[in-house]
Amino acid sequence: MKMHSVDYEIGGREIIGMEVHRVVAPPHKSSIGKFTTKLKETFFPDDPLRQFKGQTSRRKWILGLQYVFPILQWAPNYTFSFLKSDIVSGLTIASLAIPQGISYAKLASLPPIVGLYSSFVPPLVYAVLGSSRDLAVGPVSIASLIMGSMLRQQVSPAKDPVLFLQLAFSSTFFAGLFQASLGFFRLGFIIDFLSKATLIGFMGGAAIIVSLQQLKSLLGITHFTQQMGLVPVLTSVFHTIHQWSWQTILMGCCFLLLLLVARQVSMRRPNLFWVSAGAPLFSVILSTLLVFAFKAQHHGITIIGKLQEGLNPPSWNMLQFHGTYLGLVIKTGIVTGIISLTEGIAVGRTFAALKNYQVDGNKEMMAIGLMNIIGSSTSCYVTTGAFSRSAVNHNAGAKTAVSNIVMSVTVMVTLLFLMPLFQYTPNVVLGAIIVTAVIGLIDIPAAYTIWKIDKFDFLVLLCAFFGVIFISVQLGLTIAVGISVFKILLQVTRPKTVILGNIPGTDIFRNLHHYKETMMVPGFLILSIEAPINFANTTYLKERIVRWVEEYEAQEATKQSNIYFLVIDLSCCIGESCW
Repeated sequence: MKMHSVDYEIGGREIIGMEVHRVVAPPHKSSIGKFTTKLKETFFPDDPLRQFKGQTSRRKWILGLQYVFPILQWAPNYTFSFLKSDIVSGLTIASLAIPQGISYAKLASLPPIVGLYSSFVPPLVYAVLGSSRDLAVGPVSIASLIMGSMLRQQVSPAKDPVLFLQLAFSSTFFAGLFQASLGFFRLGFIIDFLSKATLIGFMGGAAIIVSLQQLKSLLGITHFTQQMGLVPVLTSVFHTIHQWSWQTILMGCCFLLLLLVARQVSMRRPNLFWVSAGAPLFSVILSTLLVFAFKAQHHGITIIGKLQEGLNPPSWNMLQFHGTYLGLVIKTGIVTGIISLTEGIAVGRTFAALKNYQVDGNKEMMAIGLMNIIGSSTSCYVTTGAFSRSAVNHNAGAKTAVSNIVMSVTVMVTLLFLMPLFQYTPNVVLGAIIVTAVIGLIDIPAAYTIWKIDKFDFLVLLCAFFGVIFISVQLGLTIAVGISVFKILLQVTRPKTVILGNIPGTDIFRNLHHYKETMMVPGFLILSIEAPINFANTTYLKERIVRWVEEYEAQEATKQSNIYFLVIDLSCCIGESCW
């Protein structure tokens, strides 16, 4: 230990004496040990095996089963009061899931019955494997839009419906396989590249495209473009004015207004959540009765038509793992898998934070992946946790994943006994339901907040938004992710460096440009590097620091003041990466 006595002033106070302590070398580790530790911290930060330490063999088996099947953790403590809350929640989300399932299947260019199939089997699988209490599982608008648009590029659902259905189920299998693989190999950090700015821009653009696609149903157009861009859609709308049906427009406007009012009521009065949740099913029932009573199908109102009855038929024989379209289904599966997985995990974490419990991201990936793999063999297409249904589930007081089981049973009853009732349901009401559901994806306040905080992130948001609207859904997302990755590389190779000044009367040092009261210490240049130092940015930092020194000396030359000390604050990059 060596003592140095140095006299100098900081912030008007004289400091006498500085004690220098020797840095102790860390304990010796072999190269394999260092590599293993780094690997563990990277892929297993939660150390899932720590709970098995010191346990008996029987206890280890129990803990292992509970880890794989989260239902075994909460089922032993399940109470009758929980059941009453979950039944109410399950019936409430079922009233929303049934019309949404039919609507989203049409959005994906699939038979409406497939949407109901997808609201029956996947929720049962998730109830056993999922770790979220609030997530309500089923088809979602964005994944439906992406799957339909990508598959339609090569196969027409009107000319070859069987092949299109086979490709949809195959894409769902690969989506589930990709999702489960991310969870199994602990690669969930990959979806973190979808930043909040990227998702807000992408969701907003996709919501507008989804809404514009519903103009076909809302206006009664029979021949409509299959393209997703803003220009082709609007061109198709105004080139088919002669096909517009005033009866359809009138009915569409009335029910769209009803749904929007119900949504606003629930937003302003959260205790009236059931108004928004029940409005879609009420609209379907009322519109179906009106069409049946006035024979509106003969007066310009198109209807769904007869739907197949019965539970999910097996579809494993329809999966395609070879042939011309293998590349298409793999690409579609990966894109829809990433989007649906991101939405499901984000929704699960949001409501878990509100109720103060933990959601295991890797378990969620495996649960969502496995339910899509199983779903692809039982006539289901891509499903995940939907925000609208999960919000209703949360507000209805759901206690556990049993609410998903109740919803699934309700859908099962519908599939077995109530399908003939939907024969006269008008397509225009399904379009209005979709528009109302996706409007909530346009988050203008969040976009404004990003503009205020980070202009570069706002640029990413705009790229995602306009890319989706003017190019395509998948290319818009790819562009936004590419720009986000470029931003990360910039932050690594060009870390932010700021001058620190002293707040008078304290020993606190802050950014000179953020705090007006801060003052530079005479003779000292204090710099803070706000990122880890590595081989990619050492040259840049050296050049930047030299420039700071030269600029400071040029400014202080007239004051006869020189730099005697250069202090570099590395508190933001403490760790092995700095050495």
